[in-house]
Amino acid sequence: MHPRIGVLSLQGDFERHMRSIEALGLEARRVSLPGQLEPLDALVLPGGESSTMLRLLEATGLRAEVERFVREKPVLATCAGVILLAREADRLPFPTLGALDVTVARNAYGRQVHSFTAEIEAAMLGASVPGVFIRAPRITRVGAGVEVVATRTLKDGSREPVGVRAGRVVGLCFHPELTSDLRLHRWFFAAVAGLRVPAVIALESSRSGEAA
Repeated sequence: MHPRIGVLSLQGDFERHMRSIEALGLEARRVSLPGQLEPLDALVLPGGESSTMLRLLEATGLRAEVERFVREKPVLATCAGVILLAREADRLPFPTLGALDVTVARNAYGRQVHSFTAEIEAAMLGASVPGVFIRAPRITRVGAGVEVVATRTLKDGSREPVGVRAGRVVGLCFHPELTSDLRLHRWFFAAVAGLRVPAVIALESSRSGEAA
């Protein structure tokens, strides 16, 4: 049986994450109602609109289950997902889940028209990967016990954190699912979550990502 990966599917770009998961030979399942988290091996919190996601977590009754899951099992959060997991974030209708001891500023890179792609230095891969930033959050504080695993070099030569990890929880400010490069997904599921990623498929995906 392939590992079962849930993708929070209340709002946002969950479909693209599901394609990335399936391209690695894993089973992707939508999570939009209570009871759907129980059989899962890992969870992805996608990009989207963080305020809307928090409202829908409350409205669907999913919040308690997701809150428990992110403290017990592997979780990959991208863009708005990082806001949901943060200890502190601004201008939200409900408290965040607080699983990552970071502070984030919402929409810190500007509006949709200010979207951009940047080269990301991914320490865990020992390589750079493309990062797509769309109304992305900025990590303004990294707490004790949180490791910076990906950075972006600014014009003045300094580096800012765009990827963090605390145990089996990973947060990325950008959208890895919007490129053909599957190395970050593969790293998370294999190295962080400890799941078996089909070797042949993973190798082929890595090659396609490196050529993208």
